[in-house]
Amino acid sequence: MNNPPQFTWDDLQFFLAVARTGQLSTAARQLRTSHATVSRRIDRLEFALKVKLFERNPRGYVMTAMGARFVETAEKMEQETERLRADLADGATIQRGVVRLSAPEGFSNFFFARVLPRFVASHPNLSLELVTIQQIMSLSRKEADITVVLDEPKGGPYFSDKLTDYHLQVYGSKEYLQRSAPITCRDDLLEHPFISYIEEMIFAPGLDYLGDVHPRIKPQFQSSSIFAQLTATRNGLGLCVLPYFFASRYPELERVLPDEVDLRRHYWITCHRDLRQSPRVRAVIDFLHEAVVGEDVRFIPPWVKR
Repeated sequence: MNNPPQFTWDDLQFFLAVARTGQLSTAARQLRTSHATVSRRIDRLEFALKVKLFERNPRGYVMTAMGARFVETAEKMEQETERLRADLADGATIQRGVVRLSAPEGFSNFFFARVLPRFVASHPNLSLELVTIQQIMSLSRKEADITVVLDEPKGGPYFSDKLTDYHLQVYGSKEYLQRSAPITCRDDLLEHPFISYIEEMIFAPGLDYLGDVHPRIKPQFQSSSIFAQLTATRNGLGLCVLPYFFASRYPELERVLPDEVDLRRHYWITCHRDLRQSPRVRAVIDFLHEAVVGEDVRFIPPWVKR
């Protein structure tokens, strides 16, 4: 059995031209084709739809009731096609849609929030959902489109790319250091209260760094929030290991044993391999790379050799 012919967008263009002019010859001039081609396309469209769209008479083509109804649908398709062409012309297609980004609290609040106005300005039609809860978001279950993580994923259908290194030091408030015992070596750190993460709630190995400072440090105040740790440190509660890229913004904080303690960690950007070439996802990934380069001096301190 032969299948009936299927109509195309070109057929709809011929239909609209005839519907608006009522004349095959006029429609043919507008479309830069022949009178016979326009007639053939209208016949094919009517055959495919199994409806009569025009009444033919000596004065031209007059739309039937069904033809008048079909004009509304065809014009909507024409409008969407024109909008798509405009989007393709100016690149706006990469700026449409919703992207959910999951990132650690420190990265989100002390870096991404600072560059967010630039992101909104450059991607006005892209809606962003920023998730900062302290857990690993599942890319496979579509809990996030993109994740920024401290440890590169091993295995699985994921694309990952290192975003940047970043450095951490021990910090204390100037007021706390002035009233406390001097610190001249790592063993002196044991005489001071430390602020850190709650050990059993550390969600990434990259955050378990007290042992890298001194194996016998026992924190006195623990919080799952890096912002709470920062606040406690600024208020003189004790010492804390903090990322340079945001601790350095607070003049009341001072580095402790800067020549001895300098930890390096990494931020990785990951997404499901199937989403890697999605225009909306690619736009966010590219922006993050560009923004990190602009803040490079914050993530990698000036005393670190490049």
